[in-house]
Amino acid sequence: MKKAIIIISVILVVGGVVAYFVISSNKYKPPVWKTARVDTGNISINVTATGSLNAVTTVQVGAQVSGIVSKLYADFNSVVKKGQVVAQLDTTLLYASMRDAAAAVEKARVQVELARMQYTRMDTLYQAKVVSKNDYDLAYSTFGTTKADLQAAIATLDHEKTNLKYTTIKAPINGTVISRNVDVGQTVISSFNAVTLFTIANDLTQMQVLANVDDADIGQVKVGQETIFTVDAYPYVVFKGSVAQIRLQPVVVQNVNNYIVVINVPNPDLKLLPGLTANITIKITEHRHVMKVSGNAIHFIPPNDFLATQTIPDSVYTNLKKYKVAANEIPRQGEIAYVWVNNGTGLVPVQVVTGLFDGTYLEVSGGLRPGDLVVTGIGSAATTTTSTTVNNPFMPKMPSRKGGK
Repeated sequence: MKKAIIIISVILVVGGVVAYFVISSNKYKPPVWKTARVDTGNISINVTATGSLNAVTTVQVGAQVSGIVSKLYADFNSVVKKGQVVAQLDTTLLYASMRDAAAAVEKARVQVELARMQYTRMDTLYQAKVVSKNDYDLAYSTFGTTKADLQAAIATLDHEKTNLKYTTIKAPINGTVISRNVDVGQTVISSFNAVTLFTIANDLTQMQVLANVDDADIGQVKVGQETIFTVDAYPYVVFKGSVAQIRLQPVVVQNVNNYIVVINVPNPDLKLLPGLTANITIKITEHRHVMKVSGNAIHFIPPNDFLATQTIPDSVYTNLKKYKVAANEIPRQGEIAYVWVNNGTGLVPVQVVTGLFDGTYLEVSGGLRPGDLVVTGIGSAATTTTSTTVNNPFMPKMPSRKGGK
């Protein structure tokens, strides 16, 4: 009898020990939460783009006549005034053509005078009924034809004078020469398109940036918005400008529609040069001195096994489902969402109203306070046993391998 009692006691003790280990192994261990502090500051939405700097007005100075460049009066970076002579073409051939046209005018004048005298004499004879009507008409026609020939000769002379005048190339605007495409002795041939000799930028103290903005962002860009940009030539200098125009004609760049946004930029110290590449940030909107949290906080949802250990009112639990923000979703301004706050003793869901999102931080208002710790993720998962098989602590274990042996 005593032996049976001892056996039963041993079985009970062993069973108690096994039950303790089973209960201990199944006890939920909460995760280590990743947290971030609620902060206050500015939130802004920006559009980034690249573009090139250009003068506001750039004029190509060309030659309307063909000839050899005999003299150049301007070079790269020359500052010129409107009407200033910048180049001279050889005038030998055109001057000869003008003299030939002038001789043709004098010849036509003589022909007109001769025809006039013949017509006057023929008119007198016709009035006396000495010559026929046909001879009279012929003299009148000859007189009119010679006058027309004189007008044509005068027009040809004017044309040759104009061509001769075009051999003197003058600056059409005040500005700076940014390109010279010819040298002395070079022959320029004018055909359907005027040959470009110089490119003159009107005023380099006022520049424009032509920014390429893709079609996904162009809807946010408006005339008058502020911009900042940098150029590689001055990597530590931030330049400012404003949107002046959004051109409607798209430009396809690598199968993406881009729209040209014109940005006016002051350049009083002439640091910015035509052709520099600009890295542009267009300020779409900005909210200053607001509460903001990490964007991960709005998407965080505690694991189900943790929620099972919490006492959450049904109304709050319903709202958590209703206002859940998916992982790839960006909440719009004015929407309701929940974040989880680590108050030191556990996690508490707090309802907030969302605002601007800049890609990293989200503007929020509601039950949060600056300095609160919001949960953004899980650092290490809880150790939880979900299998129905329980290891017997009294069973022998295989020795572990150390050092990969």
